Amino acid sequence: MTGKLLLRGMIAGVVGGLLAFLFARLYGEPLIDVAIAFEEHAGAAHDAAEPEMVSRATQAGLGLLTGVVVYGAALGGILALAFAVVYGRFSRLGVRALAAIMALSGFVAVILVPVVKYPANPPAVGAADTIGDRTQLFFIMLLVSLALMIAAFALARRMRPRLGAWNAAIVAGLAYVLAIAVVMALLPEVNEVPDGFSAVLLWRFRLAALGLQAVIWATVGLLFGFLAERLVLGAPSKPDRRV
Repeated sequence: MTGKLLLRGMIAGVVGGLLAFLFARLYGEPLIDVAIAFEEHAGAAHDAAEPEMVSRATQAGLGLLTGVVVYGAALGGILALAFAVVYGRFSRLGVRALAAIMALSGFVAVILVPVVKYPANPPAVGAADTIGDRTQLFFIMLLVSLALMIAAFALARRMRPRLGAWNAAIVAGLAYVLAIAVVMALLPEVNEVPDGFSAVLLWRFRLAALGLQAVIWATVGLLFGFLAERLVLGAPSKPDRRV
């Protein structure tokens, strides 16, 4: 059963990657082109004497498609494996509800919260010599957020017998938000936007980057829930198959 769930998760991830590619082509890539033009105009682009290793057309086409599809497949596989562990053991939710909540929680912990603290930047934003520090801070925020989300679910499960499922979820959610607020206040700020860079362009790029992730995660959560439900609910009808 786990292998079949894994396959369905990866299928959902591939579909999510394809939809995200279309989203990026429509809303993300035009903004990157404008940011690159600003970078070149400001004299911050790569040395003109150096050959271009990968053309811009390849980056925005095959490279982007490959990246988001592989990312989506990996995400779908991870969600499917996590679902296989949780379903029927730690949750009483139905298949679709559990898949959707797991995808939503993962999106909040892994994408939304780290991006709120350290949002994505287009070309021309950010100094080359600080990229290592910025990457480290982003992953610290990601790991802390993920750990706190897992702790919040454990807290909700522990408090459910006393408070009920709904109240326990509210208390755990508030605890997560409070803990994240403290972590965000303790971690340093990063502001490396150059003078003259369009605030509208920066905002639209960051919104498009977040939207691309939302498309992938939403597709994986909803489509995997649909595919997994058909598998799980259909399994008991055959005597020689166990969930």
